[in-house]
Amino acid sequence: MSASGVRSRTYSGLVCLVLLVTSEAQYQPDNSDLFVHEWGTFTSVAGIDGRAVKWSTLQGSTRLPNFVEHLSGPTFKNGLRGTVRMETPVIYFYSRHQSTVAVNVSFSKGVITEWYPGASRVTPDPNTVLDRDALYAKRKDGSIAWDSVTISPDLIPNFPQGRGGSQYYAARETAAAPLVVKTASGERQEKFLFYRGVSSFSVPISATVAANGGVQVRNLWQDEIPAVIRFERRGDKIGYRRVWPVHEEISFENPEMNSTFDSVTRDLQAVLMGVGLYPDEAHAMIETWKESWFEEGSRLFYIVPRRFLETVLPLTINPTPTQSVRVFVGRVELITPATEQAVANILANHDLEGLQKYTRFLEPILHAMKVENSGRAEQLEKDLDLTYRSPTNQARAAN
Repeated sequence: MSASGVRSRTYSGLVCLVLLVTSEAQYQPDNSDLFVHEWGTFTSVAGIDGRAVKWSTLQGSTRLPNFVEHLSGPTFKNGLRGTVRMETPVIYFYSRHQSTVAVNVSFSKGVITEWYPGASRVTPDPNTVLDRDALYAKRKDGSIAWDSVTISPDLIPNFPQGRGGSQYYAARETAAAPLVVKTASGERQEKFLFYRGVSSFSVPISATVAANGGVQVRNLWQDEIPAVIRFERRGDKIGYRRVWPVHEEISFENPEMNSTFDSVTRDLQAVLMGVGLYPDEAHAMIETWKESWFEEGSRLFYIVPRRFLETVLPLTINPTPTQSVRVFVGRVELITPATEQAVANILANHDLEGLQKYTRFLEPILHAMKVENSGRAEQLEKDLDLTYRSPTNQARAAN
């Protein structure tokens, strides 16, 4: 049997085992226990050499409710340049009895940009004016702390409902205990602790794209990468390939574009459960990010090794919980020949609507296109300017 066949049968067996165990053993801790589960995403863009490149990580809509707190001033609007956008970590608590804990998160080479409920401390100060390249100057790590988080399993919750941010609310659909958090503005209720940030650390994986669209993935960390999925979407067609674990390196051919959203969602949920998330947590994470994860383009998803996570994002909870599960999905955006061709066609046709599919990653995509073919750099800039300034597109934007 081929290596791919062995991997496929092993993967299927693990999926069945995960589903069996989680369906029969629900996650109620003992009376004296406190369980803490967290999930989040590290988003980066692979450059020509396969390593994460600098990009404007805060471009585009934040898609968060208006009650979420964030950095003030021009930095938040214009975006910090970094290698990693840390997106929507949420921390859940499970206990049969009411208890109060203190929580602190440190963020290597980073800054916390959004959070809820109100924190006891955020460093650097949220009112600090940071220029776009502030993360590359010598400075302390970012951090956020909540000094008084009361886990209230018997509370009848009254969670805030703000304008916008439907993406945010999916994370509430779990069996986690409601929280009451003391803030400077009074007590606030929520189902989890929420925060986001931007950093300039190097991710534990590289992804080099070949001329034929194949991808060579290298593990840059000392521990194995628990799972890697290559995903591609072109219009209504999608395809993906999966491998777990990855010890050193592996090659991904172009996926066949004959998969379904149901299949990739099911397999991704099984992967998340296999590394420790409860079924409803895995479902909530996918519901939160499915629009973004499964959007147009090509990317890798990988499970961040736990020891790497503890290095760049150490979490301290006092008193220490009985169990702590932290599952972060790394997302690496790939600039493939198909993506470059799609962007070139969009610009040549001044298709602003089509360009919106790539806006968030447009800066590194255009940079890669110019590096690979410096002769067309001037034409790309002209096409980009015409796309944004054409009378038709300006009229659409106004409406």
